[in-house]
Amino acid sequence: MCGLFTQYAPRSHYIDVLSPDREFAGGIDDIPIGRYNVGPGPRVLIINQRDDKIFLDPVSWGYQPAWAKESKRPPMINARVETVATSRMFRPLFEHGRALVIADGWYEWKKDPADPKIKQPYFIYHKSHSPLFFAAISRFHPDALEVPDDDGFVIVTAASDEGLLDIHDRRPLVLEPSDALEWLDCDTSPQRALEIAQMQSEPLFEFQWHPVNKKVGSIRNNGSELIEPVGDLII
Repeated sequence: MCGLFTQYAPRSHYIDVLSPDREFAGGIDDIPIGRYNVGPGPRVLIINQRDDKIFLDPVSWGYQPAWAKESKRPPMINARVETVATSRMFRPLFEHGRALVIADGWYEWKKDPADPKIKQPYFIYHKSHSPLFFAAISRFHPDALEVPDDDGFVIVTAASDEGLLDIHDRRPLVLEPSDALEWLDCDTSPQRALEIAQMQSEPLFEFQWHPVNKKVGSIRNNGSELIEPVGDLII
């Protein structure tokens, strides 16, 4: 996964698809979020569960615990599903900080076979244009007056085989609403959560993609034109 995605629909759009009959803590409005080029670093809205209630909170995309910072390891933005439950860095977050990133699609770059220096960005999204729920793990303190340095989240990724491999070898792990809610639930055991991540992600044939403007390469650009089709597909 390259590290850019969109989150432009209103909050209510995602929540109505995820769980239309469930009450969320805090207000859910119909104002578009309007983010067409979300990159690592800034705060991003993620869904999390606390005390049997579901919340939407802004959390920084990237995780760097103190020991990693001391050893000068850069913040991580993704965690591989193959090791998310066992690695030193991610196991505590996997067991106690599972979350969901709401999205509409994500961007990847494909090299031109005739000239590897030329790369074409693509926007990948659900064929039905329905909201996406990326599996994520997080550590943050919503009630803290000052945000701790090691607060943040990472997106869980899976292998991009059977269709997306020609664009990128990793992809965000996308969950259907019922599986997403179970992943989020504090009562879901780590063993069951891992089973969901390994076996129940949205299949690749549910997605499609098209080339988009290269302006998406700079997060300074943020407008609906970034997701519009341009040019021809690189074969």
